[in-house]
Amino acid sequence: MNASEIIRLGREAVRTEIEGLEGVIEQMGEAFAQAVELIAGLKGKVILTGVGKSGIIARKIASTMVSIGTPAMFMHPVDGLHGDLGTIMPQDAAVMLSNSGTTHEILNLLPPLKSLHIPIIAITGGKDSPLAHQADIVLSCSVTREACNLGLAPTASTTAQLALGDALAVVLSHIKGFDRDSFKLIHPAGELGKQLMSRISQVMITGDRIPLVDPSRPLSEVIVEMTDKSLGFTLVGSVSKIEGIVTDGDLRRVLLKWGDKLQGLTARDIMSPNPKRISSGKLALDALDTMEKYQITSLVVSDESDELLGVIHLHDLLGRGRLGLREA
Repeated sequence: MNASEIIRLGREAVRTEIEGLEGVIEQMGEAFAQAVELIAGLKGKVILTGVGKSGIIARKIASTMVSIGTPAMFMHPVDGLHGDLGTIMPQDAAVMLSNSGTTHEILNLLPPLKSLHIPIIAITGGKDSPLAHQADIVLSCSVTREACNLGLAPTASTTAQLALGDALAVVLSHIKGFDRDSFKLIHPAGELGKQLMSRISQVMITGDRIPLVDPSRPLSEVIVEMTDKSLGFTLVGSVSKIEGIVTDGDLRRVLLKWGDKLQGLTARDIMSPNPKRISSGKLALDALDTMEKYQITSLVVSDESDELLGVIHLHDLLGRGRLGLREA
């Protein structure tokens, strides 16, 4: 098999999964709204269950729900029949995943779940299946074909289940008013989470590592300072008064404008005035928000009197390169 044939087959597999997702969109209707409203009104948690590939998807959906504000857990149906049903409370709800709707382990779990009198939501491709008939709400996610060349291995169908579960989680997050502050509270341990929860004072660049030139310095010295500090910019001014910033982009614009007539240009001639600032007491996440808002990669860190304390670069926030989190 040559490279072009490999690429063709790969693209065909992805197209098949896209077709499945488009079908899921068409199947989302009143039942989806009912499922969201039911879960949003719970005083307890969502129990997600499934076996095989559907079980893996159920576990992922549970993780996503928890991650963005909806209490949830995964329970393997076999474990449920061997004691784990004890984790289910009357205020909970179950979401059961089975593409066919005829999976024995899932069907065997239905009677004890019903005896607990909790609502059951089915995510299934089998609209007329035993699971669909016994569920309180049915979220249909049938696909016309699998991406597998045999048409047997769950591929497009599990992608459809995942997309539908993600849609539930995301809409619930909107309803619950889950915001960035909420996200920070429950994501303290991840590396990016730890970095973004840090104070600016913990991740900013200070002292001699700050690129800084006097406004009267010639262009050649500006370039030397930018090269030496390796941040893609230099501030212009003094610690007590920052007048501007020169970035790689500013240098390109100067070259385009002046060509070979650069003699005599100073830092003040080419700088962008009044660079964006942030307080050292803010969170790194706040710095990231500001950078995204203004489409920039660095900020000046200053105190209440606008005196220079440091600078912060996008790389510090994302933990890349040789710059990283330091002790305060």
